[in-house]
Amino acid sequence: MTVTTVNTENAPAAIGPYSQATIYNSQAFVSGQLGLSPETGEFVSEEVEGQARQALKNIKSILEACGSSMTKVICVDVFLTDMNDFAKVNSVYSEFFSCHKPARAAVEVNALPKGGLVEIKCIAAV
Repeated sequence: MTVTTVNTENAPAAIGPYSQATIYNSQAFVSGQLGLSPETGEFVSEEVEGQARQALKNIKSILEACGSSMTKVICVDVFLTDMNDFAKVNSVYSEFFSCHKPARAAVEVNALPKGGLVEIKCIAAV
C-alpha cells in the first residue's frame, strides 16, 4: 500500500497534524479547506460566500498539485455553521461545479476551526 501526501504553497498550510491531501489507489483525498488565504493564513472574508469561494480555490490548487482537477471530483462534503447559508454557498459552489456535479453532502456543525463559517473537503480521481 502506497500513500502519498501532498502539500502545496498554493493553498494554506495545514493547521494541525495532517496533510492538505493524500493520494491512494488513484484517488486524492483532500482535507477540509476553510476560506483561508494561502499567503496570510487568515480568512479572506467575514462573509460565507467569500469563505466558500476561497475554500474551493484552495481545493482546486490542491487537486492540481495532486495531478487532478475539479472535473475529476467524485464526492464533496460541505460543513456549515449555519444551514441558513446553504443557498449562498450553493451559489458559489455552482461557479466551480456548473456542468460536472459530484455527489455531495452538506451538514450543519456547531463550530469550525478558527471560527470559520464553511469548510469543504472532497475526493477526486487522479
